[in-house]
Amino acid sequence: MNRNPIVPFILIMVMGIGLMFLLSFKGLGDMKEVAKGDKEGGEKTEVAAKPEDLYKDKGCIACHGDQLQGGGGPKLSDVGARLDESQIKDIILNGKGTMPPGLAKGAEADALAKWLADKK
Repeated sequence: MNRNPIVPFILIMVMGIGLMFLLSFKGLGDMKEVAKGDKEGGEKTEVAAKPEDLYKDKGCIACHGDQLQGGGGPKLSDVGARLDESQIKDIILNGKGTMPPGLAKGAEADALAKWLADKK
């Protein structure tokens, strides 16, 4: 009574392909619901507890330093004395010079701009 060793592999392959089709059809069924949720909810941006955390998480620290002292990018420790909050937000959203645009969006950009505007 020798069993064919290829049968388990074929069964696993058939089950995998079947599962793939099942999940694909499930995703197609949920497509309208997901699209509807995106339109209703708008931009879903989770804001960190502190702007300091956003500054670290978004990679600002790499160019502007851990104490806002500058380095690869300009010094930000006194940016509030040079620019107002709306100007800072514009730079965060659109970039300037070597700074890429869109590192923070929505509420995150607002929080960072307000925090940096307070730096005098």
